[in-house]
Amino acid sequence: MSAAGSNSRHEYIPVPVVLQQHVEDAAILHATRTYLADAGHAKLLHLRRTDERLAAQLDGLRVAGEHSWPLCASALENPSPGTVFAASIRAVEDRRGDRLDQLFALTGSKPQSQCGLVSALGWLEASDVEELAGRLLTSADPARRSVGLAAFALHRIDPGVAAQRLFEDEHPLVRACAWRAAGQIGIRELVSTAAAAIVDNDPACQFWAAWSAVLLGDRHNALDVLASIAAVPGPFRARAFQLVLQAKGVQSAHGWLATLARNPANLRWLIRGAGLVGDPTYVPWLIGHMAEVTTTRLAGEAFSLITGLDLAWLDLEVKPPESFEPGPNDDPNDPDVSMDEDHGLPWPDAIKIQAWWQANQERFGPGTRYFMGEPLNRDTSVQVLKRGLQRQRRAAAIHLSLLNPGTPLFEWRAPAPRQRRQLAEMS
Repeated sequence: MSAAGSNSRHEYIPVPVVLQQHVEDAAILHATRTYLADAGHAKLLHLRRTDERLAAQLDGLRVAGEHSWPLCASALENPSPGTVFAASIRAVEDRRGDRLDQLFALTGSKPQSQCGLVSALGWLEASDVEELAGRLLTSADPARRSVGLAAFALHRIDPGVAAQRLFEDEHPLVRACAWRAAGQIGIRELVSTAAAAIVDNDPACQFWAAWSAVLLGDRHNALDVLASIAAVPGPFRARAFQLVLQAKGVQSAHGWLATLARNPANLRWLIRGAGLVGDPTYVPWLIGHMAEVTTTRLAGEAFSLITGLDLAWLDLEVKPPESFEPGPNDDPNDPDVSMDEDHGLPWPDAIKIQAWWQANQERFGPGTRYFMGEPLNRDTSVQVLKRGLQRQRRAAAIHLSLLNPGTPLFEWRAPAPRQRRQLAEMS
């Protein structure tokens, strides 16, 4: 900002280049926090630091008022979830329905950027978005109805999913969002209805109905449908896989993983699944896979999920092999541009870990589900939400809802200050 005027009167005039930097940095930080929210090496502390920086950029745009919108609009010429996020924050806070109309039109033609609009409604406090979300729910546009539902769900507010029978909406996009919201919010009365809805012809509706039914307490047909989704490649496989293994009993989970083991292509899924099941009988097998470069870090993560050991803190890691090249690389001729799935995870020292296990394995009873070093229980799950890594926190949130069906699913990706308030209340 620059100042101009005389005597005691000062007029603060925004500097365009500074505002431009606020917009760009907000978009970059939004992408960073989206990545960190489900990263294997990040904690709530890391989210908090990123959120503080993101909030500072948004504050700069807020102080500039109307001067900030042209810069936000200019950034939307090449829309990304981050630029849509920043623009959505400004449109909502300024109560500019016309600008929200522009954003809905944009995300309608660029659906990959709509998550920026939804995350903006999740970033803001419930009091700032509840009225808007209610209006969106009454829109004739299914995209707006789905965004309104998502906004309520992110704040764990029930807009009347059961009373208004939102899961019977004519548009599958809205039905899917309604079923997802039912599980997130913890609407226990819908467990039977959700279980019956797994026959929906739309794959997203079928998945979210089964997902919510299991989260709300169904361990029968809905769990079987979810297991069938988790067994084959598809857009919902990862979510289904995690919930199936956390919801199944230990012996049932063993049998299901054994069927997946018939296909060698499922090795990484099996390693991930061993950690989710939590049975210490998998530990020697996991240590064996720490000897392979392609599976060592994933096996270390699964080992930690069972035992609770922080490999880096306890000096149970080694340096990456000199020949290791994480993706994507700088070669323009290499078609593989995917990120390294295990980025940030420690490289376990299999020899030290084997020695630790030989000295401590008697603490772990075979056939029992362990979570972060303790037999699964509520208190451990709450402590993991406070201090664990993001993937561990995601598992803890799911455990808490499964242990007491109807418990709202703790949002491990929410703004850090909100999470800390909720965790203080849980304690």
